[in-house]
Amino acid sequence: MQKIEHAVSNQDGVETVKVLFNAGKVKADFDDAKTSAADLAQVVTKLGYTVEKVKVKD
Repeated sequence: MQKIEHAVSNQDGVETVKVLFNAGKVKADFDDAKTSAADLAQVVTKLGYTVEKVKVKD
């Protein structure tokens, strides 16, 4: 859990990260001019986790 939070929060433009491990979700607030949800999903994938769906709220 901390591994995911740390890796995602180190990405440029990420403001906050919360891992909801039991729900299998990661919530992040980020500047979409600096990074994207797809980029953050790639970070999680590189850690060895499967990303099944990416959802962005406005």
